[in-house]
Amino acid sequence: MEGFFGLALNIIITIYLVIDSKKHGKSPILWGILGFVFGAIALGIYLIKTGRKVAGWIITILSILGYLLLILLFGLAILFAVVGFS
Repeated sequence: MEGFFGLALNIIITIYLVIDSKKHGKSPILWGILGFVFGAIALGIYLIKTGRKVAGWIITILSILGYLLLILLFGLAILFAVVGFS
């Protein structure tokens, strides 16, 4: 279910970037691909590039913090699996 949510979110971000990039004279193909592959980080960078800096920085920072937290939790899970809980 979590994988479906992430995929759906990336598709929504991609659709938004493709539609909005045409309005700002940016390449819709480039931003669509970036939005699908990188998700919220690409959305944040796009918002910064199009002059919506506050929202862009908030989204970018929260995305990076989320990814770092995910990496930390994954590392802790591996550590506990190798060492054990005792």
